Amino acid sequence: QVQLVESGGGLVQAGESLRLSCVASGLLMTQYPMAWYRQPPGKEREWVASITSIGTTNYVDSVKGRFTISRDNAWNTVYLEMNRLQPEDTAVYLCHVFHSDYWGQGTQVTVSS
Repeated sequence: QVQLVESGGGLVQAGESLRLSCVASGLLMTQYPMAWYRQPPGKEREWVASITSIGTTNYVDSVKGRFTISRDNAWNTVYLEMNRLQPEDTAVYLCHVFHSDYWGQGTQVTVSS
């Protein structure tokens, strides 16, 4: 059974940073591309960033230069480092095994102005 468990969300002020973690069990993360998505209140879920099994990364334009996705295959963990957070980054952030049905439960990030 595959499980993805996110952590690291919280309430911060604009300009501050957070680091999200997603630990996977039931699969070897090294074999899969991984992604972070987010769902702002009252809006659709959107892709934020992804990383391939060999470490190639991609980002939505709105977070380029501020967010960094990385992975530690030894710990079966993917991270999302978020810097210079803005109120529009407020959302539930979800971990996803790219192109699969596997999702985490999400972690809330709230950025106050």
